[in-house]
Amino acid sequence: MITVFGIKNCDTIKKARKWFESQNIDYQFHDYRADGLDQDWLKSLLAEHGWEIILNKKGTTYRQLPEDKKANIDNESALALLMEHPAMIKRPIVQSESDIAIGFKESEYASKFA
Repeated sequence: MITVFGIKNCDTIKKARKWFESQNIDYQFHDYRADGLDQDWLKSLLAEHGWEIILNKKGTTYRQLPEDKKANIDNESALALLMEHPAMIKRPIVQSESDIAIGFKESEYASKFA
């Protein structure tokens, strides 16, 4: 089973979901706000990929953080920030039993999930 993680009203999530639907690929959608966020899952993502990949610095939520929260981020402080502000998680995160993709790239999706 493929799971698309993100926030329902995000434009990038909409693109990813539309891609899966256009390819007739079944997927499950997990909305961080509605369905919650599993800390152990997030912790394993940070350990495997690093906070620099998982934390979205381009979004409004991150940019509005006080400078002291942005300074000296590591996996531990990123975990706390992301648990408090799931909107700062890069979107989408797509996970299958054997693979993961962070962000939306059609060519990557085609090679990993089609």
